[in-house]
Amino acid sequence: MSSFVAADLGRLLPALSATRRNPRPDSPSFGSASKFLISFSSSFRGAPSTSAEVGARNGRAAVLAAGTKHLMGSLSKTEGLKFAVVVARFNEIVTNLLLEGALETFRRYSIDDDDITVVKVPGCFEVPVIAQKLGRSGKFDAILCIGAVIRGDTSHYDAVANSAASGVLNAGLSSGVPCIFGVLTCDDMDQALNRAGGKAGNKGAEAALTAIEMASLCKHQLPK
Repeated sequence: MSSFVAADLGRLLPALSATRRNPRPDSPSFGSASKFLISFSSSFRGAPSTSAEVGARNGRAAVLAAGTKHLMGSLSKTEGLKFAVVVARFNEIVTNLLLEGALETFRRYSIDDDDITVVKVPGCFEVPVIAQKLGRSGKFDAILCIGAVIRGDTSHYDAVANSAASGVLNAGLSSGVPCIFGVLTCDDMDQALNRAGGKAGNKGAEAALTAIEMASLCKHQLPK
């Protein structure tokens, strides 16, 4: 029972009890047992009470499900896709490994080297502006952004990491081209190397897969 119905009954029942104990003399039920009928609107309905109602609801759900269109990118339908990779040179020992992982992944999924443009910038702070410019050029279906920010003794790490993340997001939103965040934000060099082909895999390769799927989705599935 819903809370508003319970509240109404809470106010109503004491009044009914008092009336039954002290009926008015001019009441038709004075001196006789009174009966009270409490009815609820037909719009107040809980679960379906009959198998027919259950069947009707299930039928409507099946129709809705049958008419639903599901869209997603493909890792196999890569023909005609073009990519740009923006790479920060700072912490190059890490970013070069991430770039290698990304390029190997592109080739594994039948993307020609001629369809990949690599642009190198000084650091992660400079990545978003180039990603935005490449996205707005109309020449690429996705932009992969690669970098590595490693925590130091000052708060510089937080400023660069946050600016890189929000900047890459804004580059994608403003250009309308997927800009994939492949920037590592790690506490130390060991963490970074573990994520650039070490024990934790290669995050550059993972970001390349995301770039392929998003490029395929935007080019082959979504309306122009």
